[in-house]
Amino acid sequence: MTDIIPNVRMDALNMICGDFGPFRPQIPAKVPLWLAIALKKRGKCRIQPPNWMTVERLTEVLDAEREAPREFQPLPFHYVEISRLLFDFARDDIPDIYLVRSLIEDIRDVRFHKVETGLESLDSRTHAVKLKNLSAMEVNLVRPFIVRALQTFYKHDTGDEQVSDANTQPTPVDRGARRVLRPR
Repeated sequence: MTDIIPNVRMDALNMICGDFGPFRPQIPAKVPLWLAIALKKRGKCRIQPPNWMTVERLTEVLDAEREAPREFQPLPFHYVEISRLLFDFARDDIPDIYLVRSLIEDIRDVRFHKVETGLESLDSRTHAVKLKNLSAMEVNLVRPFIVRALQTFYKHDTGDEQVSDANTQPTPVDRGARRVLRPR
């Protein structure tokens, strides 16, 4: 949920995911990020940046990331995506936007370096990998590599050549002739 400061008076919005509002000028309200961006595009609100997106908090996170080479600092799971949306659509609502953007990029770089060095330490005795506080983008970057590496280790450890590769497709099964469907 994102905090907004409405510029207009508006009745409650009844959405499938819940009711939001009523909205009154200069009285903060909590709405989903997608709704905050939609209202911002129409000039009906200002978006309050999340608490983790301040210069002070990001500086603390960056320092802690640099000091702890094996730990990832807690950030929202989609911090990269949230910050990108806010940079694109709420640029005028973020104080010190250039510094905030720079700090987030620095945090991303430090975290990627940690992931790379962590992956270099994988060996044949590794059967599972636990990475705490990774973001969605970082998980999606390392997932294919880790799966292939662990499958290779398992294959060489057991001598089994039947380990399926992550890129192989299952073979289709012939189920006989199909009947033709009539048009509507």
